[in-house]
Parts: sequence; structure tokens; C-alpha cells
Amino acid sequence: MSVLGRLFDRFLGLPEAVVDDVAVTRDLRVSMPDGVALLADRYRPRGAGPLPVVLMRTPYGKHRIDAKAFASVLVRRGMQVVVQNTRGVFGSGGRFHAFHQEKDDGLATAAWLRAQPWCDGRLAMAGASYLGYTQWAVGPYLDPPLEAMGLGITTSEFVSTFYPGGVMGLHNTLAWSALIGTQEEAPLVGLLPDPRKERRVRRAMAHVPISTSDLAAIGKPVPFLREVAAHAEPGDDFWAATDHRAAAAEMTTPTSMVTGWWDLFLPAQLRDFTALREAGRRSRITIGPWGHDPGALRAVLIDQVSWLSAYLLGDTAQLHQAPVRLYLQKANRWLDFDQWPPPESTPTPLYLGHGRGLGWEVPDKSSSDTFVYDPAHPTRSPGGPMLSAQETGQRDNREVERRSDVLVHTTAPLPRDLDLVGPVSAVVHVRTDTGHADLFVRLCDVDPAGVSRNVTDGIVRLPQDSQSVTRAEVELHPTGYRFRKGHRLRVQVAGGAFPRFARNHGTGEPAAVAVRTRRTRFEIFHGQEYPSALILPILGNT
Repeated sequence: MSVLGRLFDRFLGLPEAVVDDVAVTRDLRVSMPDGVALLADRYRPRGAGPLPVVLMRTPYGKHRIDAKAFASVLVRRGMQVVVQNTRGVFGSGGRFHAFHQEKDDGLATAAWLRAQPWCDGRLAMAGASYLGYTQWAVGPYLDPPLEAMGLGITTSEFVSTFYPGGVMGLHNTLAWSALIGTQEEAPLVGLLPDPRKERRVRRAMAHVPISTSDLAAIGKPVPFLREVAAHAEPGDDFWAATDHRAAAAEMTTPTSMVTGWWDLFLPAQLRDFTALREAGRRSRITIGPWGHDPGALRAVLIDQVSWLSAYLLGDTAQLHQAPVRLYLQKANRWLDFDQWPPPESTPTPLYLGHGRGLGWEVPDKSSSDTFVYDPAHPTRSPGGPMLSAQETGQRDNREVERRSDVLVHTTAPLPRDLDLVGPVSAVVHVRTDTGHADLFVRLCDVDPAGVSRNVTDGIVRLPQDSQSVTRAEVELHPTGYRFRKGHRLRVQVAGGAFPRFARNHGTGEPAAVAVRTRRTRFEIFHGQEYPSALILPILGNT
């Protein structure tokens, strides 16, 4: 075993490896029913007989250092790993059609592996992000089932992440489209930052119409970007075949999940976990202080080593973790629970009030505030659960809060620490003058120096009858967070959060083709008649 491998294992805090000599077979050709061949690399302990296979299916290239690291760590524990390029990337035949081909190709690959003399018939799957989705596209449908699945920062359906609250997630969609559209142009694309390319992609987020923003970003069309833009309207079933939620709850395969408070897939992954647990399945989840970033990948690898070792090698020493293990931000503590959401958390309303106040009691006085959202000069919103590790997480929000198109409501300083663990939502009573608008709500933590940092947020597309007073329900990202004594809670209300979300042009035109803009006047109501509030999951008696 190489010195580098030993050092890497020590960095991860993994048990000592048992395999010194690893054999790698490159470019195995796996035939699909339509005759297309997909390429795969096989890692195994040299000289070993038939073993179970851990399958990883990736659109990013089996040559990448992260794929090799995952495979080498697992094989040094005595497992056999096959890393396969998905259809249409890095030498695999056919055309890459994001999310749509993974079920059929995954099932065909599983059948091929089980027919090989070096496979003992048992299969498991591992990986993160899109590699996690390729597991969900196979696991619920495979018979006999997988032995285990390791699901990092992923979900059984990505549609709710494409269109959170019914609004196109522009930044994450265009950033991933640019990655997929250029990743084969240079061997290090996707591994090293390219500031010039990142600036061009960022500028392209302002391009209209959205359906051609790929040309502005990388100079060529990307089918995925165009499909997300073209199918953003309500009632479109284009993505229905890529949604595996219904089948997932019936799956019996043991699953271990890792996610982070700042990961864009967090809400959907928690829905997967909850559905499995309610169905009585074997599943656990770890939620850390990460985004969609290297910190999460490190946690994913550690988690999947222990999970796969238990179900493929019989090493059950690390299976005693609580079903829910989460990190309480700003408290520097890990907490264990038996279920999600924790029963120890109480949903508690925090009401918007007159004079930009925010309090725990419904205000006696009914009142309202107004602002105008101009899509030609859209409201910005720093930080949050972004695909870009450089932009994700908490950021200083003071500049945004000075804008005239952002309403700000703030509590008095807290007399004691306040812990939130669980789902967060908002109910806002709103009226617009166009009937074509979005509503963005963000919770912030204001420290004694006055610095306001985002904690969680959400957006929703308002119904077209919002020209009358409308009760809007907004799902914010779940959180685990401690507001410290002396800090204040702050709520922002705005008509958008650009470029994270595509701006609402105010005209009713489809997102893919909208070019013209129209200003929208918002009126936000609060008080006895219209009690607008955030619903916060307060932990314990704090």
C-alpha cells in the first residue's frame, strides 16, 4: 500500500486498511440493451476470488481524483469497486441526457455485474450528488435488492431543486450546465477553479432569455439548461420519469445518508429519510455544517466506509450511531435524535409587526408595508445553499437590507440562547398589483455589532390571484442553529433573490422566453387580521 494511501486514511480517521496490493482493470465495456457500451474501471484486492461489488456511476469521469479516492479507500478495506462513466461522457457511448437514462442503464449495468465470474452476486452502491441520484434510479427497482446504499448530498428527485417553490433555481442550474458542457475540454475542469470562466458564467445569469444563457456562459448550447428552462411552468410532467420518491419508500435496502445545512438538496434528502423511516426501513442520516463542498465529501466517504463495511464485510462496530446525528451551528455541538424532525422541537410562530418589529405575540395593531420589485434591477441575495462552494453559506446581508425593495423586521436582543432544530416555514399575507410575482423570505442572525448573517430562506411563486390579499406559504430550508444571547432575529421579505433564483419578469411570460419586464408593487400585511409569521422549530425550553 502506498504511503499516500496511508496518509489519506489517517487524515480521514479511518480504521487501518487490510489490503496492500490493489489491482485495477481499465475501460471495461458494459453493453446496454440498445447496443451502446459504457466504460468502467474495476478495483479489487489483487488475487482475491469472487467478491461483492460496490458500483459507482458518474457523469464526471471515472478518471477524476475524487472517484479514484473513493474507490481506493473502499478497496483497501477489502471491497471490490466498479466506477462507471454514465452514458455519453468520457468515452461511454450514446448521448448524455441528464437524469433520464440512469434507471435503464443502471439496471442493465447491475445485471451485467451479477453475471461476471468475479462478482459473488451481491451489489451495493455508493457516491455523492449525481452519483447518489444514480443509486436512487436503481435501488428501488432492482431484484434481488442492493445490499446497501451510501447516499451523500443527494435525493431521489432533483425537480424540487430545479424549481424551489415553483421558481427556477437559476444560479445552480446554469453553473452545473456550464460544468457539464465544458468538462471534457480539459482534464482538470471541475477540479481547479477557473476565475475567468466563473466570471463569464456569472455574467450570463443576467442574460435574457434564459433559454439561451448557455451561449452567453460557455458559447454553446447545453441541453440540460434548455430543458430546465423550457419545463419550468406548472403542470409540466417532463421530469416525471426522473422522480423516484414513490418507489423509494418501498425499497428495503439499508441506506446511510450525509448532508449539510447549506446543501441545496437538504430539504429533499430529509423527505427521503423521513419516508424511509416512516416505512420502517433501515436508514440513518448525518447533517453537518457543510454545503455542497469538500467538507461534505470527506464526511460522505467516512460514513460510506462504515456502512458498506457493515453490510458487505460484516464489520458492524460502527452501526450504533443514532438514526439522526446533526451539528448545532454556533453551538459547536453534535446532537443525536431518534427521528426527524426531533420531537423535542416545538413549531413556534414569530410574528411580523408594525414599525418593522418582530415578536412572539400577535401584534394588536393591523398594519402593512409596501415595496416595489423591479426585475430590471432585481433584488440580490448573498450566500445560502449554493452549488458553488465559494458562494455558499452565511454572508453579510447589511447591503441588501439597505435596499428599498427589501422589508426588514427585527426582534429585540435575546435574553438567552435560542436553539432551532427542524423545518422552518413562513406564512405571509401579501397583495401585488400585477398578479405575477415571487415572494422571498430569509431569516438572519444579527450580532451585537449589527452584522446580519443569513441562517435560512425560501421562495415561492405567488398565484395569479395575488392581486387580492393572498396567504402565501413559504418553505424555508430546515436548520440546526443557535442564536446566542444578545443577538437579534431578523426577517427579510423581498420579491426575489437574484441570481440564485430566476427573476419574475412581472409579465406572466414563461421563464424560458421572458425578455420584457414590469415592476410589481407588493403590500405585506401583519397583525390581528393578517398574522404574517415565521414558524420556527424551537428546541427544548430555551
